[in-house]
Amino acid sequence: IMSVVAIGCLATSSSAFADSVCKATDPTGTPLNVRAAPQGKIVSKLANGRVLDIVEYDTDKKGQAWVFVADHRSGRELGWVFREFVSCYNQK
Repeated sequence: IMSVVAIGCLATSSSAFADSVCKATDPTGTPLNVRAAPQGKIVSKLANGRVLDIVEYDTDKKGQAWVFVADHRSGRELGWVFREFVSCYNQK
């Protein structure tokens, strides 16, 4: 069910996330790479479970989806992560 919601989130605007929680969920169990641009230089890493806000969407040259994320609590912008490794679900 979670993967269906994550795919649905991709097609919506960031305002649709008002009732959603998004978290870093890298299936490898390693910290998620945060990049300066889609497929760009790694600038930091995020622990799995980190609560995030999706600010913007983009795709790379291969058509893969990426999202620009911010920390949910502080609002601090963090960078670009591979969309497949961010899971969103309804809080209700």
